[in-house]
Amino acid sequence: MTGEGPGAPRALYDWFAASVREHGERVALETGGERLTYRELDALSAALAAEILAARGGRAPRRVGLTTASGPLTYAGCLAALRLGAAVVPLNHSFPAVRLAAIARAAGPELYLTDRAPEPEGPDVPVLLLSEDLLARLRGGGAAKDAPPRVPTPPADIAYLLFTSGSTGTPKGVPVTHRGIDAFLRYVIDRYALGPGCRMAQNSGLAFDASVLELFGAWGSGATLVVPPRSELPKPARFVSREAITHWFSVPSVITMADLTGGLAPGSMPSLRWSLFGGEQLTVQQARAWRTAAPRSVVENVYGPTELTILSTQYRLPDRVEDWPRTVNGTLPIGPVYPHLDHQVVDEEGNPSDVGELRLRGVQRFGGYLDGSDNRGRFLDASGRPVETGEGYVPDEKHWYRTGDLVQVLEGGVLVHLGRLDQQVKIMGQRMEIGEIEAVLREQDDIGQVAVVALRGEDGQTRLEAVYTGTARPAARLRQVLLERLPRYMVPHRFTHRTEPLPMNHNGKLDRRVLAERLTEARE
Repeated sequence: MTGEGPGAPRALYDWFAASVREHGERVALETGGERLTYRELDALSAALAAEILAARGGRAPRRVGLTTASGPLTYAGCLAALRLGAAVVPLNHSFPAVRLAAIARAAGPELYLTDRAPEPEGPDVPVLLLSEDLLARLRGGGAAKDAPPRVPTPPADIAYLLFTSGSTGTPKGVPVTHRGIDAFLRYVIDRYALGPGCRMAQNSGLAFDASVLELFGAWGSGATLVVPPRSELPKPARFVSREAITHWFSVPSVITMADLTGGLAPGSMPSLRWSLFGGEQLTVQQARAWRTAAPRSVVENVYGPTELTILSTQYRLPDRVEDWPRTVNGTLPIGPVYPHLDHQVVDEEGNPSDVGELRLRGVQRFGGYLDGSDNRGRFLDASGRPVETGEGYVPDEKHWYRTGDLVQVLEGGVLVHLGRLDQQVKIMGQRMEIGEIEAVLREQDDIGQVAVVALRGEDGQTRLEAVYTGTARPAARLRQVLLERLPRYMVPHRFTHRTEPLPMNHNGKLDRRVLAERLTEARE
């Protein structure tokens, strides 16, 4: 355990362990037609922890790579790693092998729990295959009978190590501590009335921080985690109704996809009590469509960078649609900020402003990127001055994190998200740096200028489009080049070759606004 007394920070595993003691016979996990109680999932994770120790000669690992494929052993593997005091490093099985290898090199996992044989160019890490044979053996008592002892985990240790897109072409590692997750769980479990009898949908892949809310919001409160088949995400009403889901968290794009296909009939999700949307801006039209389909559900628009441990703001929509605020960009507010976090909104000169960049600090703020060079320009001291972030830099708890998000402050501290100050975008909740995509394209021979922009289509979906000069290439070839290096969601939907230079502003820099306008006009 991590500390003493009810107020002491818990390690992430201890949230689960408490539910095992208090709710052992309740169902903890439903996935792929299987149901495991808290006691059964605990026994499976303990057996897998023993298997990990056996594979390492009795030595507990410091970091464990974990496949993101859903299945009982994946979830047990997450708990087994945490039980042994290791940080979990999700390795998205859908990523290109070269990207997985780059993440593994940076993260340094000492064991990889995977559901498939690694590709030759994949991570060079010892592997424990999460096979059906292993699952049968562990359930049959084939692992060590004695459960490995719980390894004490200090609150400042890393619980999860997640990787986000980096503007230089290299993913950035974001270490998330047990202390930060503990503060987050204490707040959200109470706010969303999570507990025995609740059924939380697990919509997010394990490589994305929203999954931590889903997994441990459920397991930290005695609720049931219900994993939908990936094919059902575009049709949430059918899944929610069939499985009597009470808690839902997804990106707003899911609403648009379901609504376009007629999948959100009025009153079609009567079991929902709480609906959270984040990762993208939530429009009034989207929220209205969801409210109509789930009339008994409270709807909240939430926001938070991975660096602030999942979420840091929430806005609860009033019961009456006519009371919803009208904003300058037609989206619903994201604020106010969590009461246990501090925030500032400042203009370009660092002065307090009603419109400006959002800065955050507090117990949920991470302690700096895995690669210290990524800290450059992201932290400010208590007075707002840039912090020198050389080798070995560790942010002080009073240092502000610059989110790069542009917000407007309404009455009562309510925030509206207006966009980004940099070239980072989110599509379907997936965070990416435009510069990383452009960097890969620029490596191709005879490619001149390159620009990637995010455009909203007539169907309301945002898609990436790439524009380049130099030698024209078949779109299929460019797409394949990117797929060899980047996740599929970072590959542009369309490629446009131009013979004339890309538009520049008066400072001699690429004018992305003008370029986006020209591309939009060309589609009309």
